[in-house]
Amino acid sequence: MAAALLCGIGLLPWLSRTDPARTVLEARSAERDPAPEVLAAVRDELGLDAGPLHLLGQWLGGLPRGDAGHSWISGEAVLPAVTTALGASLLLMAAALAVAMVTAAAVCARTLRLGPVRATPAGRPVVSGGVAAMLAALPEFLTASVLATVVGVQLGWLPALGWYGPRWLVLPALAIGLPTGALLGRMLDDALPGAFAEPWARAAAARGIPGRRIARHALRRCVPGLLPNFGLFVVGLTGGAVAVEQIFDIPGLGRLTLEAAVAQDLPVLQAGTLALVALAAAVGGLVRLAGRALLGPALRDGALVTLHRAAAPEPRALPLFHGALLLGVIALGLTRDPLALDTAARLQPPSWAHPFGTDALGRDLLARIGHGALTTLALALAVSAAALLAGVALGLVPRVSQALVDTVNAVPAVLAGLLVTGVTGGGPATPALAVAAVAWAPLAAHTSALLRQELATTHLAATRALGAGRLHVLRRALLPAVLPPVTRHALLRLPSVALALASLGFLGLGAQPPSPEWGLLLAENHPYAERAPWAVLAPAAMLAVLGALAVTAAGGVRWPWLWPGRARRADRAPSALREQALPSVVGEQAQPTAVREQAP
Repeated sequence: MAAALLCGIGLLPWLSRTDPARTVLEARSAERDPAPEVLAAVRDELGLDAGPLHLLGQWLGGLPRGDAGHSWISGEAVLPAVTTALGASLLLMAAALAVAMVTAAAVCARTLRLGPVRATPAGRPVVSGGVAAMLAALPEFLTASVLATVVGVQLGWLPALGWYGPRWLVLPALAIGLPTGALLGRMLDDALPGAFAEPWARAAAARGIPGRRIARHALRRCVPGLLPNFGLFVVGLTGGAVAVEQIFDIPGLGRLTLEAAVAQDLPVLQAGTLALVALAAAVGGLVRLAGRALLGPALRDGALVTLHRAAAPEPRALPLFHGALLLGVIALGLTRDPLALDTAARLQPPSWAHPFGTDALGRDLLARIGHGALTTLALALAVSAAALLAGVALGLVPRVSQALVDTVNAVPAVLAGLLVTGVTGGGPATPALAVAAVAWAPLAAHTSALLRQELATTHLAATRALGAGRLHVLRRALLPAVLPPVTRHALLRLPSVALALASLGFLGLGAQPPSPEWGLLLAENHPYAERAPWAVLAPAAMLAVLGALAVTAAGGVRWPWLWPGRARRADRAPSALREQALPSVVGEQAQPTAVREQAP
């Protein structure tokens, strides 16, 4: 898989039907005239006339000797530059993971505290996670810009630019770690009720074992199913934090790879991609070893209990509020003209005439958000559905998809966008194709992890012992256990898909002006964030509402005029059943004595 990826990168200039000599010359000096003799000299210097296969073979031949070639732009050795950038990205990744762990712990803290008491009998979550969903839906580049502007420039508490010491690490780590931790915390919070509903947790609670100890073992039970996605986050944070590295001027691997891809500096791009693939392979192996160590002999002996919920998540009315808010904003925006210019009303704050304010050209932001929602939401839903289908299908065959997942995860969405742009020539569908090419990998990893645990359950062994075939096992045992959590995971990632599309638009790889796509809105108004913060906060707020809607709707929707009475009857049912069951059991226990007394 790594060889195929490197070959595709080596053929990128020729696949995109561009002249690599002209691209390299423009990257070296944009003012220099690309005369034929100058381009011929560049081709002769780089050996482009020999063809891509010769260049790739020459580059691969130097790797065993520790030689990754020289940059086509600067002429410097590639390996030291890639090593330095990888070190900076790994340091940033470690700090971001620390922030993510703290955030995830805060998200699921209430479930861990109340789970042994409240969630064990019903198997239901005790927190909705709307705040976490909004936090996860905030664009990284927007969070980075706000932190750099407010904390770094206006307040002066921490440095906003550069990479010179630990103090320069705090703001970018917060910008990357907060959304990641919110997503991890929501995934863990979704799995914990199933662990608290298992027989061992009920027995431990009945024996009076402290809830803190039960929560610790519940974490150990749930973490193996999330470890593959944790490994994907590690690799993604290392090579995918391109926008954050650009905003804070961090010399990381993601930024180096992006610059090399734009300039078609193939030696640097190939070396950076190879480093990410090697990191993905190493992290994937460590994650699988950690999963086996946490589950212990239960996974090997087939002694696990199914982890999916004993009861469906309780429907809530909150999605109706989020959906009504989102639809209301879209409906109001559709009644306005998104292209109407008013230079006398540039960067106006929110008012009755312009509820969300205006942009730098005097266009109404509410109108642009309303019209851009059709494109943004349609693309995000289509990509998420395709990713869910592909992720489940490939996750059910982990021996086939494991290497593919590790390799695809090593390709940041931005680099995938550049590759797709090079092959297809760009266009409005480029961001959707790029994100769809990598969005299925986390869902496939989650499916494989849950499948591996479900195959080791006792009820599945009993089902097979009764003579059930593979199709019956798949349809009646495996899919019911795998599909609900993976579908909720896909809903959790719906804002992330929209953010990935927005990130490509922010970097100029998505929709082009005057399109009102939300990513383009953020990119256009980002330079005015300090002067007119409403210009970027309005589309960011809609992304946050979309995230809250996706997360709260994952457990179902409760209609206020239909569900309250039924919910109250369901809540009273367990106590009534217990009250009716006690005399019945006593009667059954007393019956043999009466029978013996009447026996001859």
